[in-house]
Amino acid sequence: MGKYLLAKDTVNGAEGKVFVTVNGKQIEVAGMKNITTNAEIQGTDMRVIGTRTIQNKANGAKQTGTGNIYYGTNLWTDMVLEYINTGNMPQFDLQITNEDPSTSVGTQTMAYYGCQLTGTIPLSILNSEEAMLSYDFNFSWTRVAKLRGFNEPMSYGG
Repeated sequence: MGKYLLAKDTVNGAEGKVFVTVNGKQIEVAGMKNITTNAEIQGTDMRVIGTRTIQNKANGAKQTGTGNIYYGTNLWTDMVLEYINTGNMPQFDLQITNEDPSTSVGTQTMAYYGCQLTGTIPLSILNSEEAMLSYDFNFSWTRVAKLRGFNEPMSYGG
């Protein structure tokens, strides 16, 4: 049997922080329920005579993110209103830190630059069946940097 990760070193999804920098102002985002960034590797199939194997050559990465936030912050609404009223869609930078002090893997901080909202952003919400309003949002980004990476676990099972 090989080595395996111990449960004590799994990262708690609620332990961390999200910062947005827009127009030179850094804001710690309160009320974030979840946020995920993705790099979807795009590829092109390659077929060669003499084999039935279809190979794939990477030719790009689509960089997107999704999140869900409790309704009641002006952050995204202000960006949408600026775009509607001026034609300028604000870009922002995003910093996401996973920091669970109960693990030996430590902290990871990733930074995303040139972010821009995409898709639907609600400007007003009323819902008689919801005690806590929240909504989903989407964004894209152009550049990423790992500012700090996780450590290897201090011990393994096995």
